[in-house]
Amino acid sequence: MAEVANVKLANVLLDESVQFLQEPTLLHRSTALVRRAEGEGPEAWALEGPGTHDFTTFFNALSVSKWRSYTVAKEFFLHLEAKGAAFRLLQSRADVFSWDVELVGGSELDVPASDEWHSIELRMENSDEDVIESFVIVQEGEGPVFIRNAHYFASVPADGLRDVELALCTTTFRKEEYVERNVELAKTRILASDEPIATHFTMHIVDNGRSLDAERLQAERVCVHPNDNVGGSGGYARGMIEALGQRPKATHVILMDDDVLISPESILRTYNLLRIVSDDHAQDFVSGAMMDLFEPDVRWEDTGFVTFSGDCVPLKPALRMGQLHSVVANEAMGAHPELSGSEDQSQQYGGWWYCVIPVTAIERHGLPLPLFVRYDDIEYALRCRARFMTMNGICLWHPSFVRRYSAAVERYQVTRNSLVAQYATGVAPQSDFLRKAYHLVQLELKKFNYTNAELVLDALEDFLKGPAFLEERGRTERAFMEANRRAERLLPFPELRRQAEEEGIDLSLIAQVDAQKDSDVVERRSLRQRLEDFATFNGQRLDLGYVQRGSSAIIDVAGWLYPADQIRRKDTIVAVDLENRRGVIRHMDRQRFRAVWERYKRDAKEIERNGDRLREEYAEAGRRFVTQGFWRGYLGID
Repeated sequence: MAEVANVKLANVLLDESVQFLQEPTLLHRSTALVRRAEGEGPEAWALEGPGTHDFTTFFNALSVSKWRSYTVAKEFFLHLEAKGAAFRLLQSRADVFSWDVELVGGSELDVPASDEWHSIELRMENSDEDVIESFVIVQEGEGPVFIRNAHYFASVPADGLRDVELALCTTTFRKEEYVERNVELAKTRILASDEPIATHFTMHIVDNGRSLDAERLQAERVCVHPNDNVGGSGGYARGMIEALGQRPKATHVILMDDDVLISPESILRTYNLLRIVSDDHAQDFVSGAMMDLFEPDVRWEDTGFVTFSGDCVPLKPALRMGQLHSVVANEAMGAHPELSGSEDQSQQYGGWWYCVIPVTAIERHGLPLPLFVRYDDIEYALRCRARFMTMNGICLWHPSFVRRYSAAVERYQVTRNSLVAQYATGVAPQSDFLRKAYHLVQLELKKFNYTNAELVLDALEDFLKGPAFLEERGRTERAFMEANRRAERLLPFPELRRQAEEEGIDLSLIAQVDAQKDSDVVERRSLRQRLEDFATFNGQRLDLGYVQRGSSAIIDVAGWLYPADQIRRKDTIVAVDLENRRGVIRHMDRQRFRAVWERYKRDAKEIERNGDRLREEYAEAGRRFVTQGFWRGYLGID
């Protein structure tokens, strides 16, 4: 009979980190207090009674459907150590039709009161319909139940265990507070733990700002690499190179953002997953979910999709993971049904806020393109034609993009880099990025944002310069800094209000802008109104009585929004960023409109005229850009 090994899958997590203090239902749903058990050791927790403590949650339910699909594990067990008051232990489950926790009949275990620690193991009864499974502790009487060392494990063939050497690479530019906190967590909760990962984990911090105290941070298996400011793509390329060169050599590289909160448990689960992954999924990437740093129970994205129109969108809608049905849906659901072609994996990607890449993929497909920031992760996943594994509890907390819109990124970097990626490596063949640029210019012009429309044109013109533009050291950094300087300037609210008063603009309804980001786009214009808006370009191409002189509209500053019914026939637009208390007043300027629109048409013709040459030049350069030889020279680490 084949030898069997018991392999831990996931710890049952109880934690006092800020994200869990704010949203405890990510860990448990309790009708009585849960607290640290003073005097019982650092890993012990007290569950007060009488009450019910339900662990069928985002972090603490076992995603059995995913474990069965991705790994060689088929049967699952719960282990915990307990002492204190008597309690009942019951298995719980949920499937795609579950809105409330379902208890498994016949699973109840009566645990008597005890003054000594004792171990309990529960074989999880499961069916093919189960998406998640967990447990519930019920206390009828007073007094706490103490628990520790609670975890799920599986019995798997011993010869099915894989050797995994995990290297985490984070690239930072002057984000010391985040990085130092995450390094400390890695040291204390991973490297100093008794988990198997402790001797198979290395952390590489690529310091693009050269601002970290490397001597203080470095330790065994924690390395700081001072680096020139070559953006995220250059920093991650450096991290990949260091992971390939470390001893023992990494088998997988985690690429992780710097401005994030991590839970070390997510990294432990990643390692455990990779140890028992099946042959069918051994070459898959792992994409960790982006949770909202400001609303910790909101899952924004785990994987994304490049649409045919050139937009990058999450495959799944955002969900609140404190709700049971969302926990199930996150594991069971596919893509948005309205995302045409989203099942095509050649257009799918995982963001580098937390993405695990097999070293075999790096050796086969090379390193990132030198794009500085934005689109490097998308291009890389598409180039590798990556398949992704995702799982509840493998995640981190990141500031949501909704709260930090950057025109320099979204108008300049994304426009230039999407075209470079498509021409250099042939990714996203179904997406029309030139058409996307056309729509961006139109969108900004309709909102009188001539400045940010010019950023799109700057991107097209820098793309026209060919790959030599990217190859020159420091050029992409200077271009990004210049784009930030040229982007539309927002004024603090006190200055905005003074300017509005001087111009006679009423800002009394400014707070209503808050609803624009959260509501679905609904077309409220009639067909005739839409034709008028198109023909006149919101009164900028033709007037003929279209514009109402002295009228104004207040809109959200986010570049992707088009509140057409609010801005039509206006000659002034006030764009506001409520979260950051800033805004700008824009006025219709027909002369500037004509200059921008004519410039766009010239650029579009130039790209069309030189398309074959550009494709050939970028394709040739793309083959060099992804090599270690190129990056070692570019980074100056030969």
